[in-house]
Amino acid sequence: MSTTRTAPAPAGMSHGEILEAMSGLMLSMFVAMLSSTVVSNALPRILHDLHGGESAYTWVVTAALLATTAATPVWGKLADLTSKKLLMQVAIVVYIAGSVVAGLSQSIGMLIACRVVQGVGAGGILAMTQVIMAAMVSPRERGRYSGYLGATFAVATIAGPLIGGVIVDTSWLGWRWCFYVGAPFAALALVVLQRTLHLPTVTRELRVDYLGAALITGGVSALLIWVSLAGQQYAWLSWTSAGLVVLGAALLAAAVAVELRVGEPIIPLQIFRHRTVSLATAAGLFLGVAMYGATIFLSQYFQIARAQSPTVSGLRTMPMILGLAASSLVVGRLVTRTGRWKRYLVGGATVATVGFALLATIDARTGFVQLSAYMALIGIGLGATMQNLVLSVQNTVPVQQLGAATATVSFFRSLGGAIGVSVLGAVLSTRVGDAVVSGLAQLGVPGSALGGSSTGIPDVRTLPAPVARVVEQAYGSAVGHVFLVAVPLMVLALLAIVAIREVPLRSTPVPAPPVDQAPVPAGVR
Repeated sequence: MSTTRTAPAPAGMSHGEILEAMSGLMLSMFVAMLSSTVVSNALPRILHDLHGGESAYTWVVTAALLATTAATPVWGKLADLTSKKLLMQVAIVVYIAGSVVAGLSQSIGMLIACRVVQGVGAGGILAMTQVIMAAMVSPRERGRYSGYLGATFAVATIAGPLIGGVIVDTSWLGWRWCFYVGAPFAALALVVLQRTLHLPTVTRELRVDYLGAALITGGVSALLIWVSLAGQQYAWLSWTSAGLVVLGAALLAAAVAVELRVGEPIIPLQIFRHRTVSLATAAGLFLGVAMYGATIFLSQYFQIARAQSPTVSGLRTMPMILGLAASSLVVGRLVTRTGRWKRYLVGGATVATVGFALLATIDARTGFVQLSAYMALIGIGLGATMQNLVLSVQNTVPVQQLGAATATVSFFRSLGGAIGVSVLGAVLSTRVGDAVVSGLAQLGVPGSALGGSSTGIPDVRTLPAPVARVVEQAYGSAVGHVFLVAVPLMVLALLAIVAIREVPLRSTPVPAPPVDQAPVPAGVR
């Protein structure tokens, strides 16, 4: 069967040539991050208009994360088998389709379905960005360019909430443009990639483990539905909960059995024989739970607990994002200069853990100077950690498993994010509901003061002052509790990182394959 795979780009590319090739990658990453950040500050308004509650808030976010999680290992495996450039372009097209249709959503269900399509595209973009860069740049130099990707991540995270806030606050635009706005950037990324990205290609048999991908997706989905709806739609200790847990566990067990037998598994289990891969994967899982699960609720904190507009809420998170951008750039250059990376992983995870612990103390009355300092610590810590965790894995695995290994780390980090949003969203919903009911009872006010539900997403600006204060305090203390739950997860991530054994960074893009497996060039695409 005639098939294709992409080989590393020729060694010896100049800094200018690498930057030219990376321009399309950075623009693509900006697009992928924009899909989640541009909607964060708009979600309270979107769900208010579409009559969604706290569980819907969680699932609008979780649906995209889950799709990204499930799709990432598939994209990574395909990257080892066929053209990386083509895969990146396909992922961008999928993202554009999901974004445009999401802007046309007439219900929560339709919006969540479109977010799934967006997540599939974003998963491909994020996975392929890391894999393509690994094919072009040696691990020793990769820290420098990883810093550029980290800065792009930060810029998108800054620009997204600000753009989303301005769109929502501009009456003649409306929240639907939060989804349309990414399409032009994505189209531009397609053009730039076509002109700047040129990788040699070789032939290899193309086989994709669709059964394994389906089983992994089904198992993870069942468990996420359980943690997202338990305590609201059914009790934690109920037959429904038990059924979802058993179903999820059975599907994942079947996935393991399939992955051990097939020739081209979606997640090659043998890569976990590498100590670095196993520990980095565990660290990424815990880091994803804390990072996505906790920080996603900052927009709710500022808009509901602090009664800020979407635009102002975006501005309020800038200390965290600026810290992430600065840390990514500085640490990336230090890694390239010294060839050492573990010290920055450990330091970053430690600083982020401290930041989460401090944010666990906040409530609706915490001063903004304190909040800024706490958020900056989290940003600095994450900036030093995220890219270097992937680098540690790419520096370890053989060339034949580069795409799968990179995607596996991203998969577990995204999985952690989806779990975090679901679990911590359930925690937030429960605590807010209890606090609001208790507070309203003390005022002698019925639950109908919030439109008939104490668990919906309220617009505090439309509530009577005494009721608004109850809601603000409920969300303020509940979000602080979410950060508290994230602290032990960050500690687990830190322990896994400490246990990673540092391997000197290579000076070639990827380790050369054995002679009998050496690729035969078949052209440049």
